[in-house]
Parts: sequence; structure tokens; C-alpha cells
Amino acid sequence: MHANQRPSQSPGRLKFADEDSRAAAPSALAALARGAGFFGFWLLLARPGTDAPSTPDLAADLVVGLLAAAAATWVSLRLLPPARKGLHVGALARFAVHFVWQSMVAGVDVARRAFDPRLPLNPGYLAYPVRLAPGTGRAAFGAVTSLMPGTLPVGTAADGALIYHCLDLDQPVAAGLARDEALLARVRGGGGGCR
Repeated sequence: MHANQRPSQSPGRLKFADEDSRAAAPSALAALARGAGFFGFWLLLARPGTDAPSTPDLAADLVVGLLAAAAATWVSLRLLPPARKGLHVGALARFAVHFVWQSMVAGVDVARRAFDPRLPLNPGYLAYPVRLAPGTGRAAFGAVTSLMPGTLPVGTAADGALIYHCLDLDQPVAAGLARDEALLARVRGGGGGCR
């Protein structure tokens, strides 16, 4: 045991004081990041000091903004606690490139099909068994796939699968969704909360 580590008792586990500080660091960073974001958003909306450039009014406006950002940060941390795992920047970059490329390819394909006089479409519904656990990961997956031309999540089946409306069921839609889900899981920390 190091000199600066003091054991503290908790039910069922012995833990050291520096573990609390390591656990608190991500929460403090999350609070600072969210607070700065909320304050920046407030600055964009309120544009303090633009109408009345006097210093006392500007100071009062900034105090109100800081209080609003602090309240929003507190609510945000209570409703959506910081995740243990962070985003992987390299995987996020790969996902962004994949997303932009797939969007362009799918958009051209949808336009080609729409303007083709034979209308080569086979629309229908596909139940995709999502491996991401319910919560933010699954919601992000649904949001991202809703932006892809040719597929649209329209509901959830009783077994938890996402129901997609597809323009052409003859295409490998499920394989594309599985690839997108795997990429998103890597962005969210390797397993991404997959079951």
C-alpha cells in the first residue's frame, strides 16, 4: 500500500482513497465539458451585451448564463451520467468516412432507382436483431441508420429487433446494418454495449 492510499470500507469491498479521485476525475471532466457546452449554447442564444453594451448589464447577463449552465449541467448529469468508456477517435473517424461514403452511394442508388422508368424496387420491412443493448447505443444506431438513404427504422418488434422499411429487400440490407452496427460499437469503446 502506498503512503497516500488510505483504505476505506464499503459494503463487500475494500477500496482506497485514490480510487475515489480516479473515479471522480471523469465525472468532473464530464461536468466541465457539459457546463462549457451549455454555457456556449447559452451565449449563442442570448448574445449578451449586444443590445446594451454597459458593463453592469453584461456582468448580470453572464451571471444568469452561468447559473443556467450550472443548472443544465446538474440536470444533465442526473439524467445521463457520464459513461465509463469514452469514444475512440480513430474508430469515430473511420465511421464518419464510412457514413459519408455510404450516404453518397446509397443516395445515388436511390436516385437512380427513382428515375428508372422500370422502378426496380422491392419495398418491404426487415426485422434486424440489434446486438447493442437498449439505451444510448441503440438509439444512436437507429438515428444513424435513419439518415441512410433506402432504409428507415419504423419500430421495434416484440423480441427487441428494430423494424426497418427498405426500398429494396433484394439488396443486402441486413449485412449493411450489421457492418454499421459493428463500426458504431467500435466507436463506443470496443464492444459498444453489445450483449
